[in-house]
Amino acid sequence: MQGGKVYHYRDSNKREVDMIIEYPDGRWAAFEVKMGFPVREEAALNLLAFTEVVDTKRVGEPSALTVITANGFAHRRKDGVNVIPIGTLSI
Repeated sequence: MQGGKVYHYRDSNKREVDMIIEYPDGRWAAFEVKMGFPVREEAALNLLAFTEVVDTKRVGEPSALTVITANGFAHRRKDGVNVIPIGTLSI
C-alpha cells in the first residue's frame, strides 16, 4: 500500500520513537532504528512503553512494532516486537 506518512515522535517526558508510519486507512506501525544488535532489548522496551501512552481507542492498535538493527538475525520476540537487520529490507 502506498501513500503512508512518516513521523517522528517525542513527548514532554522525552519519550521518543524514531519512526511511525501511518497509512490512509488508519493502520500504523512504530520503528526504532539501532546500530547494534545488543541494544535491541532497550529499543523493544521503548516501543512497548510507547504503546502504553498511545490512545488506541482513537488510533487503534499498532500493526507492528519493529526494531531495525545493523546486524543480527530477524525474529519476533515473545512480546510481539519484530527485530530485523536492515539488510533484509532490500528491494
